[in-house]
Amino acid sequence: MNTAAGDQERRALAVEQNGLNTIAEEERHGTPRSLFWPWFAANVSVLGISYGSFVLGFGLSAVQAIIVGVIGTVLSFALCGVISLVGKRGSAPTMVLARPAFGVRGSRVPAVVSWMITVGWETSLVSLAVLATSTVFGELGWNAGTTTKIVSLVVVAALIVGSGIIGFSLIMRLQVIITVITGVLTVVYAILVLGHIDGSALLALPWGGPSAMVGALIFMMTAFGLSWANMAADYSRYLPRRVSSSGVVGWTTLGAALAPVLLLVFGVLLAGSSKQLDDAVAADPVGALTTLLPTWFLVPFAIVAVLGLVGGAVLDIYSSGLALLSAGLPVPRWLAAAVDGVIMIAGSIYIVFFAGDFLGPFQGFLITLGVPIAAWAGVMVADIALRRRDYDAAALQDRNGRYGDIGFLGIVLMIIGTAIGWGLVINSYAPWLGWQGYLLGPFGGRTGDWAFANLGVLAALVIGFVGYLIFGRAAVRRQESPAA
Repeated sequence: MNTAAGDQERRALAVEQNGLNTIAEEERHGTPRSLFWPWFAANVSVLGISYGSFVLGFGLSAVQAIIVGVIGTVLSFALCGVISLVGKRGSAPTMVLARPAFGVRGSRVPAVVSWMITVGWETSLVSLAVLATSTVFGELGWNAGTTTKIVSLVVVAALIVGSGIIGFSLIMRLQVIITVITGVLTVVYAILVLGHIDGSALLALPWGGPSAMVGALIFMMTAFGLSWANMAADYSRYLPRRVSSSGVVGWTTLGAALAPVLLLVFGVLLAGSSKQLDDAVAADPVGALTTLLPTWFLVPFAIVAVLGLVGGAVLDIYSSGLALLSAGLPVPRWLAAAVDGVIMIAGSIYIVFFAGDFLGPFQGFLITLGVPIAAWAGVMVADIALRRRDYDAAALQDRNGRYGDIGFLGIVLMIIGTAIGWGLVINSYAPWLGWQGYLLGPFGGRTGDWAFANLGVLAALVIGFVGYLIFGRAAVRRQESPAA
Protein backbone atom coordinates (compact mmCIF):
# COMPACT_ATOMS: atom_id res chain seq x y z
CA MET A 1 0.00 0.00 0.00
CA ASN A 2 2.79 2.42 0.95
CA THR A 3 4.66 1.65 -2.26
CA ALA A 4 1.53 2.26 -4.33
CA ALA A 5 0.86 5.54 -2.53
CA GLY A 6 4.44 6.62 -3.14
CA ASP A 7 4.14 5.81 -6.85
CA GLN A 8 0.96 7.90 -7.09
CA GLU A 9 2.71 10.77 -5.32
CA ARG A 10 5.61 10.66 -7.73
CA ARG A 11 3.28 10.55 -10.73
CA ALA A 12 1.37 13.57 -9.45
CA LEU A 13 4.59 15.60 -9.09
CA ALA A 14 6.20 14.43 -12.34
CA VAL A 15 5.92 16.80 -15.29
CA GLU A 16 3.32 15.46 -17.73
CA GLN A 17 4.86 14.53 -21.07
CA ASN A 18 1.65 14.18 -23.08
CA GLY A 19 0.84 17.08 -25.37
CA LEU A 20 -1.22 16.94 -28.56
CA ASN A 21 -0.77 13.19 -28.92
CA THR A 22 -3.49 10.59 -28.43
CA ILE A 23 -3.32 9.17 -24.89
CA ALA A 24 -2.04 5.58 -24.95
CA GLU A 25 -4.48 2.85 -23.93
CA GLU A 26 -2.47 1.89 -20.84
CA GLU A 27 -2.54 5.50 -19.59
CA ARG A 28 -6.33 5.84 -19.72
CA HIS A 29 -7.99 5.46 -16.37
CA GLY A 30 -10.81 6.71 -14.15
CA THR A 31 -14.58 6.90 -14.39
CA PRO A 32 -16.95 9.65 -15.49
CA ARG A 33 -17.52 10.46 -11.81
CA SER A 34 -13.91 11.65 -11.54
CA LEU A 35 -14.84 14.56 -13.83
CA PHE A 36 -16.95 16.06 -11.03
CA TRP A 37 -13.93 17.23 -9.02
CA PRO A 38 -12.02 19.39 -11.53
CA TRP A 39 -15.20 20.97 -12.86
CA PHE A 40 -16.65 21.69 -9.43
CA ALA A 41 -13.37 23.11 -8.10
CA ALA A 42 -13.00 25.34 -11.16
CA ASN A 43 -16.44 26.88 -10.63
CA VAL A 44 -16.92 27.00 -6.85
CA SER A 45 -15.27 30.43 -6.59
CA VAL A 46 -17.10 33.08 -4.56
CA LEU A 47 -16.93 35.12 -7.77
CA GLY A 48 -20.13 33.20 -8.56
CA ILE A 49 -21.89 35.29 -5.89
CA SER A 50 -20.97 38.46 -7.77
CA TYR A 51 -22.74 37.16 -10.86
CA GLY A 52 -25.96 37.85 -8.96
CA SER A 53 -25.08 41.54 -9.24
CA PHE A 54 -24.05 41.20 -12.90
CA VAL A 55 -27.41 39.63 -13.82
CA LEU A 56 -29.44 42.17 -11.85
CA GLY A 57 -27.52 44.83 -13.77
CA PHE A 58 -29.62 43.97 -16.82
CA GLY A 59 -32.61 45.50 -15.01
CA LEU A 60 -34.29 42.30 -13.84
CA SER A 61 -36.26 41.43 -10.74
CA ALA A 62 -34.84 38.88 -8.31
CA VAL A 63 -37.14 36.13 -9.63
CA GLN A 64 -36.23 36.85 -13.25
CA ALA A 65 -32.51 36.98 -12.46
CA ILE A 66 -32.62 33.62 -10.72
CA ILE A 67 -34.63 31.95 -13.49
CA VAL A 68 -32.52 33.13 -16.43
CA GLY A 69 -29.28 32.73 -14.47
CA VAL A 70 -29.99 29.11 -13.60
CA ILE A 71 -31.21 28.22 -17.10
CA GLY A 72 -28.23 29.90 -18.79
CA THR A 73 -25.72 28.23 -16.48
CA VAL A 74 -27.13 24.71 -16.77
CA LEU A 75 -27.69 24.87 -20.55
CA SER A 76 -24.21 26.19 -21.24
CA PHE A 77 -22.51 23.55 -19.09
CA ALA A 78 -24.63 20.84 -20.72
CA LEU A 79 -23.06 22.04 -23.97
CA CYS A 80 -19.69 21.59 -22.28
CA GLY A 81 -20.70 18.07 -21.30
CA VAL A 82 -21.52 17.18 -24.89
CA ILE A 83 -18.16 18.47 -26.14
CA SER A 84 -16.46 16.44 -23.36
CA LEU A 85 -17.57 13.35 -25.28
CA VAL A 86 -14.89 13.89 -27.93
CA GLY A 87 -12.24 13.46 -25.23
CA LYS A 88 -13.48 9.97 -24.47
CA ARG A 89 -13.87 9.12 -28.16
CA GLY A 90 -10.54 10.51 -29.31
CA SER A 91 -8.29 10.62 -26.18
CA ALA A 92 -6.69 13.89 -27.33
CA PRO A 93 -7.02 17.59 -26.41
CA THR A 94 -10.13 19.50 -27.47
CA MET A 95 -8.45 21.53 -30.19
CA VAL A 96 -6.89 18.41 -31.73
CA LEU A 97 -10.33 16.79 -31.83
CA ALA A 98 -11.63 19.86 -33.67
CA ARG A 99 -9.43 18.88 -36.62
CA PRO A 100 -12.02 16.64 -38.33
CA ALA A 101 -14.32 19.69 -38.64
CA PHE A 102 -11.66 22.35 -39.31
CA GLY A 103 -8.76 20.40 -40.84
CA VAL A 104 -5.38 19.53 -39.31
CA ARG A 105 -3.90 22.95 -40.00
CA GLY A 106 -7.23 24.74 -40.37
CA SER A 107 -7.95 24.05 -36.70
CA ARG A 108 -5.25 26.56 -35.82
CA VAL A 109 -7.85 29.28 -36.37
CA PRO A 110 -10.14 28.24 -33.48
CA ALA A 111 -7.04 27.24 -31.47
CA VAL A 112 -5.82 30.85 -31.52
CA VAL A 113 -9.23 32.09 -30.34
CA SER A 114 -9.29 29.38 -27.65
CA TRP A 115 -5.85 30.43 -26.48
CA MET A 116 -6.91 34.07 -26.26
CA ILE A 117 -10.02 33.37 -24.21
CA THR A 118 -8.25 31.01 -21.79
CA VAL A 119 -5.38 33.46 -21.24
CA GLY A 120 -7.97 36.19 -20.73
CA TRP A 121 -9.72 34.12 -18.08
CA GLU A 122 -6.43 33.30 -16.35
CA THR A 123 -5.59 36.98 -16.20
CA SER A 124 -9.03 37.92 -14.89
CA LEU A 125 -8.98 35.28 -12.14
CA VAL A 126 -5.46 36.11 -10.99
CA SER A 127 -6.31 39.82 -10.92
CA LEU A 128 -9.40 39.14 -8.82
CA ALA A 129 -7.37 37.04 -6.38
CA VAL A 130 -4.86 39.88 -5.92
CA LEU A 131 -7.57 42.54 -5.55
CA ALA A 132 -9.49 40.38 -3.05
CA THR A 133 -6.37 39.82 -0.94
CA SER A 134 -5.65 43.54 -0.92
CA THR A 135 -9.22 44.31 0.12
CA VAL A 136 -9.10 41.80 2.99
CA PHE A 137 -5.82 43.28 4.23
CA GLY A 138 -7.39 46.73 4.12
CA GLU A 139 -10.42 45.57 6.11
CA LEU A 140 -8.06 44.15 8.74
CA GLY A 141 -6.17 47.43 8.98
CA TRP A 142 -3.00 45.92 7.53
CA ASN A 143 -0.92 47.17 4.61
CA ALA A 144 -3.12 46.82 1.53
CA GLY A 145 -0.88 48.75 -0.85
CA THR A 146 1.51 47.90 -3.63
CA THR A 147 3.72 45.55 -1.60
CA THR A 148 0.77 43.36 -0.59
CA LYS A 149 -0.46 43.21 -4.17
CA ILE A 150 2.96 42.25 -5.50
CA VAL A 151 3.44 39.48 -2.93
CA SER A 152 -0.08 38.20 -3.56
CA LEU A 153 0.50 38.20 -7.32
CA VAL A 154 3.76 36.27 -6.95
CA VAL A 155 2.24 33.60 -4.69
CA VAL A 156 -0.93 33.11 -6.75
CA ALA A 157 0.93 33.10 -10.07
CA ALA A 158 3.50 30.59 -8.77
CA LEU A 159 0.77 28.16 -7.68
CA ILE A 160 -1.09 28.45 -10.99
CA VAL A 161 1.92 28.34 -13.31
CA GLY A 162 3.52 25.53 -11.33
CA SER A 163 0.37 23.42 -11.58
CA GLY A 164 0.05 24.16 -15.29
CA ILE A 165 3.64 23.10 -15.94
CA ILE A 166 3.43 19.83 -13.98
CA GLY A 167 0.12 18.96 -15.63
CA PHE A 168 -2.86 16.65 -15.47
CA SER A 169 -2.17 14.40 -12.46
CA LEU A 170 -1.32 17.23 -10.08
CA ILE A 171 -4.26 19.31 -11.28
CA MET A 172 -6.75 16.48 -10.70
CA ARG A 173 -5.47 15.98 -7.15
CA LEU A 174 -5.28 19.70 -6.42
CA GLN A 175 -8.86 20.23 -7.55
CA VAL A 176 -10.17 17.69 -5.01
CA ILE A 177 -8.46 19.62 -2.20
CA ILE A 178 -9.73 22.95 -3.49
CA THR A 179 -13.26 21.55 -3.77
CA VAL A 180 -13.38 20.46 -0.14
CA ILE A 181 -11.82 23.60 1.36
CA THR A 182 -13.71 26.14 -0.72
CA GLY A 183 -16.99 24.23 -0.47
CA VAL A 184 -16.92 24.22 3.36
CA LEU A 185 -15.76 27.83 3.75
CA THR A 186 -18.27 29.10 1.19
CA VAL A 187 -21.10 27.53 3.20
CA VAL A 188 -19.78 29.29 6.32
CA TYR A 189 -19.67 32.58 4.40
CA ALA A 190 -23.29 32.13 3.32
CA ILE A 191 -24.39 31.49 6.90
CA LEU A 192 -22.56 34.58 8.19
CA VAL A 193 -24.09 37.00 5.69
CA LEU A 194 -27.56 35.47 5.60
CA GLY A 195 -28.90 38.26 7.81
CA HIS A 196 -28.11 40.86 5.13
CA ILE A 197 -30.84 39.53 2.82
CA ASP A 198 -33.73 42.01 2.78
CA GLY A 199 -37.00 40.56 1.49
CA SER A 200 -38.72 43.92 1.07
CA ALA A 201 -35.83 45.30 -1.01
CA LEU A 202 -35.93 42.21 -3.22
CA LEU A 203 -39.67 42.53 -3.79
CA ALA A 204 -39.23 46.18 -4.73
CA LEU A 205 -36.94 45.40 -7.65
CA PRO A 206 -38.71 46.24 -10.94
CA TRP A 207 -39.38 43.56 -13.55
CA GLY A 208 -37.37 43.68 -16.74
CA GLY A 209 -38.58 43.21 -20.30
CA PRO A 210 -37.88 40.36 -22.73
CA SER A 211 -34.70 41.96 -24.09
CA ALA A 212 -33.23 42.21 -20.59
CA MET A 213 -34.05 38.56 -19.86
CA VAL A 214 -32.52 37.36 -23.13
CA GLY A 215 -29.43 39.52 -22.57
CA ALA A 216 -28.89 38.14 -19.07
CA LEU A 217 -29.48 34.56 -20.24
CA ILE A 218 -26.90 34.82 -23.02
CA PHE A 219 -24.46 36.65 -20.75
CA MET A 220 -24.60 33.77 -18.26
CA MET A 221 -24.13 31.21 -21.04
CA THR A 222 -21.09 33.13 -22.26
CA ALA A 223 -19.63 33.64 -18.79
CA PHE A 224 -19.92 29.98 -17.83
CA GLY A 225 -20.30 27.03 -20.20
CA LEU A 226 -19.31 28.72 -23.45
CA SER A 227 -16.11 29.98 -21.83
CA TRP A 228 -15.21 26.39 -20.89
CA ALA A 229 -16.42 24.59 -24.03
CA ASN A 230 -13.14 25.07 -25.88
CA MET A 231 -11.32 22.98 -23.24
CA ALA A 232 -14.02 20.48 -22.27
CA ALA A 233 -12.30 17.39 -23.69
CA ASP A 234 -8.93 18.19 -22.13
CA TYR A 235 -10.07 16.54 -18.89
CA SER A 236 -12.03 13.61 -20.31
CA ARG A 237 -9.30 12.48 -22.70
CA TYR A 238 -7.68 10.23 -20.09
CA LEU A 239 -10.89 8.21 -19.60
CA PRO A 240 -11.12 4.70 -21.12
CA ARG A 241 -13.28 4.71 -24.25
CA ARG A 242 -15.61 2.08 -22.82
CA VAL A 243 -16.99 4.39 -20.09
CA SER A 244 -20.58 5.62 -20.28
CA SER A 245 -21.15 8.57 -22.63
CA SER A 246 -24.16 9.73 -20.65
CA GLY A 247 -21.98 9.57 -17.52
CA VAL A 248 -19.38 11.84 -19.14
CA VAL A 249 -22.02 14.41 -20.09
CA GLY A 250 -23.87 14.13 -16.78
CA TRP A 251 -20.93 14.35 -14.39
CA THR A 252 -19.34 17.21 -16.36
CA THR A 253 -22.60 19.17 -16.32
CA LEU A 254 -23.31 18.46 -12.65
CA GLY A 255 -19.80 19.21 -11.46
CA ALA A 256 -19.56 22.44 -13.43
CA ALA A 257 -23.08 23.82 -12.88
CA LEU A 258 -23.82 22.89 -9.25
CA ALA A 259 -21.74 25.53 -7.49
CA PRO A 260 -22.47 28.43 -9.91
CA VAL A 261 -26.22 27.83 -9.64
CA LEU A 262 -26.20 27.89 -5.83
CA LEU A 263 -23.82 30.86 -5.68
CA LEU A 264 -25.79 32.80 -8.28
CA VAL A 265 -29.06 32.43 -6.37
CA PHE A 266 -27.39 33.58 -3.17
CA GLY A 267 -25.68 36.43 -5.00
CA VAL A 268 -28.98 37.70 -6.42
CA LEU A 269 -30.47 37.73 -2.93
CA LEU A 270 -27.48 39.65 -1.52
CA ALA A 271 -27.01 42.17 -4.32
CA GLY A 272 -30.75 42.77 -4.64
CA SER A 273 -30.87 43.57 -0.92
CA SER A 274 -28.13 46.22 -0.99
CA LYS A 275 -27.59 48.91 -3.62
CA GLN A 276 -24.25 49.74 -1.97
CA LEU A 277 -22.98 46.16 -2.39
CA ASP A 278 -24.33 46.02 -5.93
CA ASP A 279 -22.32 49.12 -6.90
CA ALA A 280 -19.13 47.94 -5.14
CA VAL A 281 -19.09 44.64 -7.06
CA ALA A 282 -18.36 46.44 -10.35
CA ALA A 283 -14.96 47.66 -9.11
CA ASP A 284 -13.91 44.61 -7.07
CA PRO A 285 -16.29 41.66 -7.60
CA VAL A 286 -14.75 39.46 -4.92
CA GLY A 287 -13.31 41.97 -2.47
CA ALA A 288 -16.66 43.78 -2.22
CA LEU A 289 -18.15 40.71 -0.56
CA THR A 290 -15.89 41.24 2.48
CA THR A 291 -17.86 44.33 3.53
CA LEU A 292 -20.57 42.06 4.95
CA LEU A 293 -18.25 39.90 7.07
CA PRO A 294 -17.17 39.96 10.70
CA THR A 295 -13.45 40.65 11.13
CA TRP A 296 -12.61 37.16 12.42
CA PHE A 297 -13.71 35.53 9.13
CA LEU A 298 -11.78 37.84 6.80
CA VAL A 299 -8.68 35.62 6.65
CA PRO A 300 -10.70 32.43 5.97
CA PHE A 301 -12.59 34.40 3.35
CA ALA A 302 -9.31 35.37 1.67
CA ILE A 303 -8.37 31.69 1.61
CA VAL A 304 -11.66 30.59 0.04
CA ALA A 305 -11.61 33.47 -2.46
CA VAL A 306 -8.04 32.87 -3.61
CA LEU A 307 -8.35 29.07 -3.75
CA GLY A 308 -11.60 29.26 -5.71
CA LEU A 309 -10.06 31.59 -8.26
CA VAL A 310 -6.91 29.46 -8.44
CA GLY A 311 -9.07 26.39 -9.12
CA GLY A 312 -10.43 28.01 -12.27
CA ALA A 313 -7.13 29.52 -13.38
CA VAL A 314 -5.29 26.19 -13.06
CA LEU A 315 -7.62 24.55 -15.60
CA ASP A 316 -7.30 27.61 -17.84
CA ILE A 317 -3.50 27.66 -17.93
CA TYR A 318 -3.35 23.93 -18.61
CA SER A 319 -5.77 24.19 -21.52
CA SER A 320 -4.30 27.43 -22.85
CA GLY A 321 -0.96 25.67 -23.12
CA LEU A 322 -2.56 22.89 -25.15
CA ALA A 323 -4.35 25.47 -27.32
CA LEU A 324 -1.05 27.25 -27.95
CA LEU A 325 0.48 23.98 -29.13
CA SER A 326 -2.55 23.40 -31.37
CA ALA A 327 -2.05 26.86 -32.84
CA GLY A 328 1.36 25.70 -34.06
CA LEU A 329 3.90 26.65 -31.38
CA PRO A 330 6.64 23.95 -31.64
CA VAL A 331 7.54 23.53 -27.96
CA PRO A 332 6.82 20.95 -25.23
CA ARG A 333 3.50 21.26 -23.39
CA TRP A 334 5.08 22.40 -20.12
CA LEU A 335 6.94 25.23 -21.88
CA ALA A 336 3.73 26.41 -23.56
CA ALA A 337 2.13 26.60 -20.10
CA ALA A 338 5.11 28.64 -18.88
CA VAL A 339 4.76 31.06 -21.82
CA ASP A 340 1.09 31.52 -20.97
CA GLY A 341 2.06 32.17 -17.37
CA VAL A 342 4.29 35.07 -18.38
CA ILE A 343 1.49 36.62 -20.45
CA MET A 344 -0.99 36.04 -17.60
CA ILE A 345 1.26 37.85 -15.13
CA ALA A 346 1.75 40.80 -17.49
CA GLY A 347 -2.01 41.13 -18.02
CA SER A 348 -2.68 40.88 -14.29
CA ILE A 349 -0.18 43.66 -13.59
CA TYR A 350 -2.09 45.91 -16.00
CA ILE A 351 -5.51 45.20 -14.47
CA VAL A 352 -4.37 45.43 -10.84
CA PHE A 353 -2.14 48.49 -11.08
CA PHE A 354 -3.31 50.48 -14.11
CA ALA A 355 -6.90 49.66 -15.18
CA GLY A 356 -9.64 51.95 -13.87
CA ASP A 357 -12.09 49.14 -13.11
CA PHE A 358 -12.51 45.41 -13.59
CA LEU A 359 -16.02 45.01 -14.97
CA GLY A 360 -15.57 47.05 -18.16
CA PRO A 361 -12.55 45.17 -19.58
CA PHE A 362 -14.02 41.87 -18.35
CA GLN A 363 -17.36 42.25 -20.10
CA GLY A 364 -15.71 43.53 -23.28
CA PHE A 365 -13.37 40.56 -23.40
CA LEU A 366 -16.10 38.06 -22.49
CA ILE A 367 -18.61 39.06 -25.16
CA THR A 368 -16.10 39.80 -27.94
CA LEU A 369 -14.37 36.41 -27.72
CA GLY A 370 -17.59 34.67 -26.71
CA VAL A 371 -18.97 35.20 -30.22
CA PRO A 372 -16.34 33.20 -32.20
CA ILE A 373 -16.21 30.53 -29.48
CA ALA A 374 -19.99 30.18 -29.74
CA ALA A 375 -19.70 29.68 -33.51
CA TRP A 376 -16.95 27.09 -32.95
CA ALA A 377 -19.04 25.30 -30.31
CA GLY A 378 -22.00 25.12 -32.70
CA VAL A 379 -19.82 23.46 -35.35
CA MET A 380 -18.36 21.03 -32.79
CA VAL A 381 -21.73 19.92 -31.39
CA ALA A 382 -23.04 19.34 -34.92
CA ASP A 383 -19.89 17.39 -35.81
CA ILE A 384 -20.32 15.21 -32.70
CA ALA A 385 -23.96 14.57 -33.59
CA LEU A 386 -23.06 13.47 -37.13
CA ARG A 387 -20.22 11.07 -36.26
CA ARG A 388 -20.76 7.36 -35.71
CA ARG A 389 -17.16 6.23 -35.19
CA ASP A 390 -14.27 7.01 -32.84
CA TYR A 391 -11.56 9.26 -34.21
CA ASP A 392 -8.64 7.99 -36.28
CA ALA A 393 -5.64 8.78 -34.08
CA ALA A 394 -3.08 8.80 -36.89
CA ALA A 395 -5.23 10.98 -39.16
CA LEU A 396 -5.60 13.61 -36.43
CA GLN A 397 -1.87 14.34 -36.85
CA ASP A 398 -1.65 13.94 -40.64
CA ARG A 399 -2.81 16.77 -42.92
CA ASN A 400 -2.83 14.30 -45.82
CA GLY A 401 -5.06 11.89 -43.91
CA ARG A 402 -8.82 11.40 -43.88
CA TYR A 403 -9.50 14.67 -42.04
CA GLY A 404 -7.65 16.82 -44.54
CA ASP A 405 -5.49 19.92 -44.24
CA ILE A 406 -8.06 22.73 -44.09
CA GLY A 407 -11.75 22.21 -43.36
CA PHE A 408 -13.17 25.17 -45.23
CA LEU A 409 -16.78 24.57 -44.14
CA GLY A 410 -15.99 24.78 -40.43
CA ILE A 411 -13.76 27.84 -40.87
CA VAL A 412 -16.25 29.67 -43.12
CA LEU A 413 -19.11 29.00 -40.69
CA MET A 414 -16.98 30.29 -37.83
CA ILE A 415 -16.11 33.45 -39.79
CA ILE A 416 -19.72 34.08 -40.84
CA GLY A 417 -20.99 33.43 -37.32
CA THR A 418 -18.40 35.81 -35.89
CA ALA A 419 -19.09 38.56 -38.44
CA ILE A 420 -22.85 38.42 -37.83
CA GLY A 421 -22.38 37.93 -34.09
CA TRP A 422 -20.18 40.98 -33.61
CA GLY A 423 -22.77 42.99 -35.50
CA LEU A 424 -25.40 42.05 -32.92
CA VAL A 425 -23.50 42.78 -29.68
CA ILE A 426 -22.40 46.02 -28.06
CA ASN A 427 -19.95 46.86 -25.27
CA SER A 428 -20.57 50.31 -23.81
CA TYR A 429 -18.13 49.58 -20.96
CA ALA A 430 -15.26 49.22 -23.42
CA PRO A 431 -14.90 52.26 -25.75
CA TRP A 432 -12.37 50.48 -27.99
CA LEU A 433 -15.13 48.06 -28.99
CA GLY A 434 -17.48 50.79 -30.22
CA TRP A 435 -17.31 49.40 -33.76
CA GLN A 436 -19.50 46.46 -32.74
CA GLY A 437 -23.27 46.45 -33.15
CA TYR A 438 -23.28 47.32 -36.86
CA LEU A 439 -26.26 45.02 -37.54
CA LEU A 440 -28.50 46.26 -34.72
CA GLY A 441 -30.50 48.62 -36.94
CA PRO A 442 -33.58 46.33 -37.25
CA PHE A 443 -33.50 45.83 -33.45
CA GLY A 444 -33.64 49.53 -32.55
CA GLY A 445 -30.00 50.42 -33.13
CA ARG A 446 -27.19 50.75 -30.61
CA THR A 447 -29.47 52.50 -28.11
CA GLY A 448 -32.53 50.26 -28.49
CA ASP A 449 -33.89 47.78 -25.94
CA TRP A 450 -32.22 44.84 -27.70
CA ALA A 451 -28.77 46.45 -28.01
CA PHE A 452 -27.50 44.79 -24.82
CA ALA A 453 -29.28 41.46 -25.31
CA ASN A 454 -26.05 39.82 -26.62
CA LEU A 455 -27.98 38.37 -29.56
CA GLY A 456 -24.75 37.91 -31.48
CA VAL A 457 -23.58 35.08 -29.22
CA LEU A 458 -26.77 33.10 -29.82
CA ALA A 459 -26.70 33.88 -33.55
CA ALA A 460 -23.12 32.61 -33.86
CA LEU A 461 -23.97 29.40 -32.00
CA VAL A 462 -26.99 28.71 -34.22
CA ILE A 463 -25.12 29.52 -37.45
CA GLY A 464 -22.28 27.14 -36.56
CA PHE A 465 -24.60 24.33 -35.49
CA VAL A 466 -27.26 24.50 -38.21
CA GLY A 467 -24.78 25.26 -40.98
CA TYR A 468 -22.56 22.28 -40.19
CA LEU A 469 -25.49 19.96 -39.49
CA ILE A 470 -26.87 20.68 -42.98
CA PHE A 471 -23.71 20.99 -45.06
CA GLY A 472 -21.28 18.80 -43.10
CA ARG A 473 -23.02 15.43 -43.48
CA ALA A 474 -21.28 14.46 -46.70
CA ALA A 475 -17.85 15.40 -45.35
CA VAL A 476 -18.36 13.35 -42.16
CA ARG A 477 -19.55 10.31 -44.16
CA ARG A 478 -16.52 10.61 -46.42
CA GLN A 479 -14.13 10.87 -43.45
CA GLU A 480 -15.62 7.81 -41.77
CA SER A 481 -15.70 5.61 -44.86
CA PRO A 482 -13.16 2.77 -45.09
CA ALA A 483 -11.88 4.18 -48.36
CA ALA A 484 -10.76 7.40 -46.65
